[in-house]
Amino acid sequence: MEMAQESYELDVGNLMASYPHHSFASTPSSREELVKECLQEGTKLVQAIADALFNLPSTESPDGPLVQLPQPTTRLPREKPLPRPKPPTKWEVFAKKKGIQKRKKDKVVFDDQTGSWKRRHGYDRVNDDKDVPIIDAKATDEPGQDPFAKRQEEKKKRVEKQEKNRYSNLKEAAKAGALPSHVQLAATALPITGSQAAPRKISKDELGNVAGMAANATASGGKFDKKLPGEKPPKHDKKYRKFLPVAEGSGMGSLERQQTEKVLNKFMAKNSHEILNVQKAINMYNVKKDKKGRSQGGKSSSTDNKLKARKSPYKKSSTKGPSNKGKSK
Repeated sequence: MEMAQESYELDVGNLMASYPHHSFASTPSSREELVKECLQEGTKLVQAIADALFNLPSTESPDGPLVQLPQPTTRLPREKPLPRPKPPTKWEVFAKKKGIQKRKKDKVVFDDQTGSWKRRHGYDRVNDDKDVPIIDAKATDEPGQDPFAKRQEEKKKRVEKQEKNRYSNLKEAAKAGALPSHVQLAATALPITGSQAAPRKISKDELGNVAGMAANATASGGKFDKKLPGEKPPKHDKKYRKFLPVAEGSGMGSLERQQTEKVLNKFMAKNSHEILNVQKAINMYNVKKDKKGRSQGGKSSSTDNKLKARKSPYKKSSTKGPSNKGKSK
């Protein structure tokens, strides 16, 4: 076993073992024998990796002994190609030219206005405009101008300028083919880095379908949205569902009652002979009359006064054929 382990090629850093000089003593006659032989050799390789791990220096821990794996000796190939170097932004070029070093700033800063520690950015940040109750007037301020509205306008311009610079940097990165992966997935007209797919031009029908989906995405289905000049109404291939009005009235409100009466009349006409069981009604009447006669002590038999069951007037006669009645002379 030790001689066999010496011929194994072990890479403990990757937990990998191989035996390149393996050869079958005889050619397997069936697939089952081949699988059995492979399992035996795989078991030996796993045992060799386990022996190598237990030979490494270990440290005790509550979960058991721990070992530090050595550096891998086998270089595994990459799944994706190496990303292209990202071109520097305008600020990075300017900072490198002026020798400005990037330093890490603290996330929490002391706020002199409130006397507490706050975040540098985000919600409840330091030097927030909402925490400033009074703004000192300057000599350059125009009379009648709202200083708070002026601050909001300046902030809006700064955000727009920053967004414009970001788009400019993305354009430069697109020229160099080094766009971030999330931007490439969002931009359907740009191919992913490393692929040879040509940019596809969106057709007019696809644009119309997307515009129709966006118009119908509101709660009213785009009914009350403002239409653009030249915009066509969205296509609706399916049929619209019709609902009866909720409130009852003389016009459309009476449709529900008419529909209900129509269904009820149809059901009554179909099952009219089953509504009243004449035979059962006569039997119940005779039973009640017998009980009443016994309680009064009458001598007359109640059977003589029983009503005879008649045929239901609602049922049609099953006999068919010409009538036997003669014509009157």
